[in-house]
Amino acid sequence: MKTLDQVKPGIGCTVVKLQGESSTKRRIMDMGITKGTDIFVVKVAPLGDPIELKVRGYDLSIRKSEAKLIEVE
Repeated sequence: MKTLDQVKPGIGCTVVKLQGESSTKRRIMDMGITKGTDIFVVKVAPLGDPIELKVRGYDLSIRKSEAKLIEVE
């Protein structure tokens, strides 16, 4: 399964599953990233961290380590 850190800028995807510990998973869900949410990858920093996303109509930046916990299709 593909994770969010593998999605190239300019591509949209849909969240399939969240992984990780309950506290980390809860933090990601609090940011609006839940199963079935559409995400558009706006850009990635030159060194790969952070990743800028468009989620539910707002811009969000997350770390690459958090993006690895989000399975997408």
